[in-house]
Amino acid sequence: MVQPQLPPAAMARLGQARQAGTWTSSLSVGEFAGLRAIGFEPVGQVMGSTVHNLGWWYGARVDCGYRSGLFGSGAAVTVTSGMQGAWGGYGTYVDTLYRARHTAMSRMAAECAALGGDGVVAVELTIAPFQGASHHLEFQAVGTAVRAVGPVRPGRVFLSHLSGQDFAKLIQAGWVPVDLVMGASVGVRHDDWRTGWSTGTFAPAQEVMGWTELVSVTRHEARGHFLSDTARTGADGVVVSGIDLRVRERECSYNDHQHDHVVETTIIGTAVAEFRTSHHPPSSLTIMRL
Repeated sequence: MVQPQLPPAAMARLGQARQAGTWTSSLSVGEFAGLRAIGFEPVGQVMGSTVHNLGWWYGARVDCGYRSGLFGSGAAVTVTSGMQGAWGGYGTYVDTLYRARHTAMSRMAAECAALGGDGVVAVELTIAPFQGASHHLEFQAVGTAVRAVGPVRPGRVFLSHLSGQDFAKLIQAGWVPVDLVMGASVGVRHDDWRTGWSTGTFAPAQEVMGWTELVSVTRHEARGHFLSDTARTGADGVVVSGIDLRVRERECSYNDHQHDHVVETTIIGTAVAEFRTSHHPPSSLTIMRL
């Protein structure tokens, strides 16, 4: 990961921390004790942020998957952001998610390197609308930079969502975090006559095939992107931190009297690599009683 040049405000904040000779962190007492037990120490709280404009393409007309037929017998299929590409609609949105996440993570890693850290643990990534500006999103990554006390150092700054205790267990088990990875996809499907019949007031208890397809196809595409992002890091595997699936309804852009359903799936985790071939099972971490 190429480290970007830090903003002046970030450089000033890091300079004050170095001059004061103290460090800050978002670690709990248990996390701090777990890190110290395996030979790591915190060097400071670090962050990276960016505000991205989704662009005018985000508001463009999006294919809802409806395919017309004779006498109103048309049917719908699921259309995902991967099918739309990065030049319109939800394809633009997902492409922005990846680029903005990379920018925020790179700036956080640069702060870690500036403090002499080896990596960042307990990373929290938030994505939220930027107030007062439509089609703009703010991405923020916050974590605690840590450094190994001994002479062995990683080749590059690692990023991990793992807590201090989980990071300690991972190291004890002979594994090391490599990077945060993500997979995302957005799917849209028109509510055709089959969906309406399956969900009507007097419909029997049954599976709604169209909505099942929408969720399954969108989740499958997100998993594919997630595995590709993991392979990019060169890691041996990945520890998933969360799978988020959100569903919403919108007015169809082709027919004002019909509706579409939109599903957004995001998967986030930490890619890990084994650093020794033979190891013993991890022992329990010491619990400090206050």
